[in-house]
Amino acid sequence: MWIYAIGFLAQAFFSARILVQWICSERAHRVVSPTAFWICSLAGSWLLFLYGWLRDDFAIILGQLLAYYIYLWNLNLKGVYRKIPRLVRLVLLITPVVALAAIAQHAQAFIDTFLRNDQVPIGLLLFGSAGQTLFALRFVYQWIYSARHGESALPTGFWIMSLTGSAMIVCYGIFRLDPVLILGQSVGFVAYIRNLALGKKSHE
Repeated sequence: MWIYAIGFLAQAFFSARILVQWICSERAHRVVSPTAFWICSLAGSWLLFLYGWLRDDFAIILGQLLAYYIYLWNLNLKGVYRKIPRLVRLVLLITPVVALAAIAQHAQAFIDTFLRNDQVPIGLLLFGSAGQTLFALRFVYQWIYSARHGESALPTGFWIMSLTGSAMIVCYGIFRLDPVLILGQSVGFVAYIRNLALGKKSHE
């Protein structure tokens, strides 16, 4: 139960980021990228990475590794990262590195535990990984877009990738009977669609 508690707490942060971003966007009558969105993203990602490790779920881990540093980059772009205590910054920076180093030192054990998991057929694992990858790559897209425009932004493509990736993860969660993935990803559907509508209106 405590492992599920970690997962639900992570999803609570992810749900909170969507809710905050949605409220801020409605008030501004356009899609915005509030600082709280990135703080909640970072906290949720750190916790969900831990949850995926405890659940022996490579798809979840992969999804978190791809987006983690982009959260930090956006916080730095907003001038928040430099205000974080140095020790906390160090922990945030090295967490994925330490995890990858541990995986490299125990490569065979990692393959046996994660990629040859009897509870997750390879086809389902690939599908779940594809969903997590697409869901994470939305932040790569967001990073490239923001870097080109010189500000932290959440463009239309980000929300399209969010909606598609989230739907795939929900399907994966249903097959795995994972309530954390099902509930966590379902929460964002309405917000993703609403942001697409707001983005369309702002370009009309």
